Amino acid sequence: MTADSSSKQCASDTLLSLNSSKEGLSTSEAASRIGQYGYNELEEQHQSKLQQFLKTFWGPIPWLIEIAAVLSAVIRHWPDFFIILFMLILNALIEFVQSSKAQDALSALKSSMALKARVHRDGEWQDIPARELVPGDVISIENGDIVPADCVLLSGQYLSVDQAALTGESLPVDKIVDDDIYSGSIVKQGNMQAVVTATGSETFFGNTAKLVQSAGNASHFEASVLSIGKFLIIGTLVFAAMIIVKELLAHTPVLDIVELVLVLVIASIPVAMPAVLSVTMALGALTLSKKKAIVSHLQSIEELASVDILCSDKTGTLTKNQLALGDPVLYGDISGEELLLYAALASNQNGKDVIDTLIIDSVSHADLDNYEQLEFTPFDPVNKRCEARVSDTTGVFTVVKGAPQVVIEMANLDEQQQTKALVEVEQMASRGLRCLGVARQRSAGKMELLGLLSLYDPPRDDSKAVIAQARQYGLDVKMVTGDDLAIGREIARQLDLGSDLQAASDLFADTTDMENLPASLMQEIVDADGFARVFPEHKYGIVKNLQKSGYVVAMTGDGVNDAPALKQADVGIAVSGATDAARSAADLILTLPGLSVITHAIEEARRIFARMISYVNYRIAMTINLMVFVAVSVLMFQTVPLTAIMIVMLALLDDIPIITIAYDNTHTAEQPMKWQLKRVLGIASVLGGVSVIENFGLMALMHQCFGVSSAVMQTVMFLQLVVAGHLLLFVCRHESWFWRKPWPSAKLLSAIVATQVVAVVICAFGLLMPAISPTLIAIVWAYAIGWMFVLSAIRHGMTRILGR
Repeated sequence: MTADSSSKQCASDTLLSLNSSKEGLSTSEAASRIGQYGYNELEEQHQSKLQQFLKTFWGPIPWLIEIAAVLSAVIRHWPDFFIILFMLILNALIEFVQSSKAQDALSALKSSMALKARVHRDGEWQDIPARELVPGDVISIENGDIVPADCVLLSGQYLSVDQAALTGESLPVDKIVDDDIYSGSIVKQGNMQAVVTATGSETFFGNTAKLVQSAGNASHFEASVLSIGKFLIIGTLVFAAMIIVKELLAHTPVLDIVELVLVLVIASIPVAMPAVLSVTMALGALTLSKKKAIVSHLQSIEELASVDILCSDKTGTLTKNQLALGDPVLYGDISGEELLLYAALASNQNGKDVIDTLIIDSVSHADLDNYEQLEFTPFDPVNKRCEARVSDTTGVFTVVKGAPQVVIEMANLDEQQQTKALVEVEQMASRGLRCLGVARQRSAGKMELLGLLSLYDPPRDDSKAVIAQARQYGLDVKMVTGDDLAIGREIARQLDLGSDLQAASDLFADTTDMENLPASLMQEIVDADGFARVFPEHKYGIVKNLQKSGYVVAMTGDGVNDAPALKQADVGIAVSGATDAARSAADLILTLPGLSVITHAIEEARRIFARMISYVNYRIAMTINLMVFVAVSVLMFQTVPLTAIMIVMLALLDDIPIITIAYDNTHTAEQPMKWQLKRVLGIASVLGGVSVIENFGLMALMHQCFGVSSAVMQTVMFLQLVVAGHLLLFVCRHESWFWRKPWPSAKLLSAIVATQVVAVVICAFGLLMPAISPTLIAIVWAYAIGWMFVLSAIRHGMTRILGR
């Protein structure tokens, strides 16, 4: 049963349909119904930590590393084997530690449920665990209780219920006999009895939990890394097949063929790519935490840089989540201050009602001390007013505060005055303002209308400016609220969010399948400026269908009702003060109120994403360079240009210092950043292909001019690939010429210089390879720097051709 679809049914009919009575059930009947309906708890599907860890070994890049490890073991190259195994386990551990904890949101939902319930069984009231409630049970609900199941109210005066975490309504809702009340809502005032209508996963609360279980969206980061892995593994298989066929035709021994394939496979693995990207995002997450945004799923950083639609809840994010007094409407010879004074006199001086507290705090206590409240009749949903008898130096009088239509009806007004007052009320309602009427009656006089008070949740001071800034960043901001359409439109008007707000309960009235909406309805969702009267399945449907329309969606929220949409969104953002369920479902958790934290987070995420794209461009180009260079050398020149240990060392020397790219200087993009994988692979493939030509050019130079041996040639090519690799990174850092700003950060530059020194020492002193002379080292450096200008010109030209 959902909040928007349930039809009101009288309590007696509900009891009849559930085969129960006002006396409740017997213990034996309740036990029988547990067998029929199950326990009043949410079902969970756990995945063990071992299963989560083993999943990290599955995928194109792990497959390549695993193949290389197996081939190393077959030919007993144990140093290669252990280094490769170390890299495989390191990548798996990093991914496992940072993996999404998919059960957290459901666990938090479960912890929000009531633990105990007071039920009438066997003719007496008793306290039982809430999990043992069944449909047909009669329970008692009172102030402070968490409602343990979906119910229909049977008896009692009224309840004031906070169901904001379920429905998004910003104010407590009054409930009377025959009204529905939902599991997980909190009783603020009152004491009533109710009959349980639904338990566990069949409750409104449980339906939200089901949505959380089914929600989720594969990240663009995962999809892109998977595509890159497939691209490289296909290239590796093609070249491996060609080498195997060639060597078999040449009758090469099988173990020698395996060794050749091993060198190719190792050359084809971007072995440190997952680790470098994860570390880059982890360091970015640390930076975001300093900006008051806690990252719970690292991959959300990349998604945040790509977001082009931000669905923002209203209460507490766009607004202050605190009631404020608007401009009053005055009748007769009375000031605004006097109207507030009389409203305060008609309030509970010692209560905790939000509206009463606001009004009393707005009045001088010195003025209140001039009056004595003799009697006070609290508000109830039937009379819809509260009333007080008050005395002052002039005598005793009565003040009334309540629903404006009720107070206007009580006042001594002629037809014209009454009509005018009701029009004022309607105008306030059309602007989303909550209205209260205030009247006074002297002991011998008639009830006179003093005025109308308006109440509203005002926008945050910075919301309008932050929304304007978000639009400059290419974001379309859509408000999503559980409040009424009029309230939503008024806030949208004040924040320049657009006037096309849709009532979600009307928009989705004819459908329950959020996965398969008609194209016309999907277009309405895209075109709308925002949505009001929204329930959990609506929020989920809005996010899901914006994604299906091709958008990257961020969703903010704070309540249980937001959890499914937060988990489905590309970036779920739990705002300051969010419930455990919302925080567990979210990717980003804000510790300061308002949207400004989000825009700052987007700025930082785009810088992080730019660094990741720079690294991926470089890493793919280098991997293609190595893979093609090794394959062509074997196929055409019957030579192995590098040993397996050289390639492993090359990967370590290239990638370990480049972890510092996480600190690199970069521009902040003005528009959402996308992977554009075809563009990335295209540019990287061209740069990698040109780098292969560079390699063979150096081999030809060494052979023709210096007559180096095959063993020395391997050392020369090892140094060339270390030097040219890092110079290629400078080419890939941004889309302009490499010498232009932003220049590399001091940390990145220092790490690369240190690595080059290490590489020169290895080659000069012959560590794990034949030594080469300082002359050859200098020639390699001069040659690589010359080609750096060629590669930069090619990169710059491709960028101009493809567009930015």
